[in-house]
Amino acid sequence: MYSLNVRDHFMIAHSFNGEVFGPAQGLHGATYVVDATFRRAELDGDGLVVDIGLAGNALHAILDDMNYRNLDDEPAFSGKNTTTEFLAREIHDRFVRAVRAGELGEHAQGLASICVTLNESHVAWGSYEGPV
Repeated sequence: MYSLNVRDHFMIAHSFNGEVFGPAQGLHGATYVVDATFRRAELDGDGLVVDIGLAGNALHAILDDMNYRNLDDEPAFSGKNTTTEFLAREIHDRFVRAVRAGELGEHAQGLASICVTLNESHVAWGSYEGPV
């Protein structure tokens, strides 16, 4: 399996519902370093997993939609705990829509999966990997 990774970051504010979250139930901020890893069994006709420029642009656009936002105020996340794991899945799903819309080029249709990892710090991160 071949893979290609692009990286960016974004900053958000949010709070969580539920005793399990302890002090994180209150409004707090997070800065995530995001890795998006694209996987495919065989390289495309140009020898690529995916166009790195288009992948980086798509990641930046996806994150820009959430950057510097209080996610508690975003209608799309109403009633949801926007945990690291939840956000990894959300970003993955937005990437899948971008691939299907042709935003990563026609050869991206051959991708097998995308793994999105949100790094909260040098010792903690969460990921979601799923098919395209």
